[in-house]
Amino acid sequence: MQLGMIGLGRMGADMVRRLTKGAQQCIVYDVQAAAVDRLKQEGIAGASSLEDFVAQLTKPRAVWLMVPAAVVDATLDKLVPLLEPGDVVIDGGNSYYHDDIRRGQQLGARQLHYVDVGTSGGVAGRERGYCLMIGGEAEVVKRLEPIFSTLAPGTGTASATPGRTAGASTAEQGFLHCGPQGAGHFVKMVHNGIEYGLMAAYAEGLNVLRHADAGRQAREADAETSPLRRPELYQYDLNLADIAEVWRRGSVIGSWLLDLIAGSLAGDNELKGYAGRVSDSGEGRWTVAAAIDEGVPTPVLSAALFARFSSRGEADFANRVLSAMRHDFGGHAEKPAAPDGGKQ
Repeated sequence: MQLGMIGLGRMGADMVRRLTKGAQQCIVYDVQAAAVDRLKQEGIAGASSLEDFVAQLTKPRAVWLMVPAAVVDATLDKLVPLLEPGDVVIDGGNSYYHDDIRRGQQLGARQLHYVDVGTSGGVAGRERGYCLMIGGEAEVVKRLEPIFSTLAPGTGTASATPGRTAGASTAEQGFLHCGPQGAGHFVKMVHNGIEYGLMAAYAEGLNVLRHADAGRQAREADAETSPLRRPELYQYDLNLADIAEVWRRGSVIGSWLLDLIAGSLAGDNELKGYAGRVSDSGEGRWTVAAAIDEGVPTPVLSAALFARFSSRGEADFANRVLSAMRHDFGGHAEKPAAPDGGKQ
C-alpha cells in the first residue's frame, strides 16, 4: 500500500524505513529538505514541496502526519486545499483528542477522512514495532490495515494471554481500532499518563536506595535540621546498576522502562549526564483533566505530573514563600542547599 509521510523527525523517518522494509511504498516530505534527502539516498521517494508530495500520491491518497501537536493545524491549513474527496489524513503524533474531534468534523465537511493514531514505541520502534491506538471510521481504518499491521510489532512479540481467544482482535498484533475520531488519541493520552506514573515510581524508589547510606553522612545538629534518629539503620552502600539489573530478571516490576534504566545506570551510575529537568508534552495534563471531568481519582498520575513541574523549577517561588513564612513566624534561618541533593 502507498502512504505519504509528512514529518521525518525522531519517529517519522524510522516509521518510513519500517514500512519500506515491509514492502509498503512511501512518499516523504519535510520542511527540512535535508531530512527528505537522507531518505532519498536510501531509495525512498521524496518531494520538494507539498504540491509535489500530493501529486506523487495515488488516489485516494493516504497522508500520515508525524509532526508536533502544535503545528498540526498549520500543516493541515496548507495540505487540505491540495486534497480531494475520499483522501485520508492520519495524525500519528500526540494531539489532544479534543482537536481530533474538531479536525474530523472540519475535514468531513470537505469529504475528507480523518484518522487519529496514538503511536507508542519511541526510537526503538523501527526494530521492535509500534503500538498503535486508532480512532476513526471503521471502513477507513480497515482500508489502512496494511499500514498498521506493518508498523505494529506482530503477534510473535508477546506470549499469548491465558484465557484469551487467539485472533479475537488485532490487539494481539499491536494495533487496535479503539473507536470513533479522537478515541485513538484518548487511549494514547491515558497511556502516557500511566507512563508518567511508572517512570516516577522507578525514579523515586531508586532515589530511596541511593540515599540508603544516610546514616554515614554528616548532618548538622541545629534547630533547622531534622535529626536522623537511628543512623545505624541507614548504612548501606548500594550499587544501583546491579539492583536494576537483578530486578530485570524475574521481578514483578520488570519492564522495558526498567531495561532502559539498567542500560543508563550501567554507563553512568550517577547519571551525571542529566540535569534532571523533566519535560511534559501535554498528555499527562490532559489525562488528569479527563479524570477530573469524569470524577475519577488519579492521585498517582497527578503527583507524577506535578513532580515534572517541580523538576523544571516551577516550585521555586512556592518554596521561597515557605522559607519566608518560616523566617517570619519562627525566626528560622534559611540553610544553603546541600550539594547533589544532600548526597555527600
